[in-house]
Amino acid sequence: MIKLIVEILLAIFLHPIAWVLCVINIVNRTDMSGAKKVIWIIVTFVWGIGPILYVLLGDGAFW
Repeated sequence: MIKLIVEILLAIFLHPIAWVLCVINIVNRTDMSGAKKVIWIIVTFVWGIGPILYVLLGDGAFW
């Protein structure tokens, strides 16, 4: 639970860092197809909410 709160705060206040961490995680995932990876990278680009959506809906993580 604490990790989720830290990830949400990071996504809101330090979006560029959160975006890079998301992209690294997305690229390294083997359970996603190429098109799904591209869509999630585009979604995470949205300031503040994108990385939060990835963590909550895409079963992703920053680290």
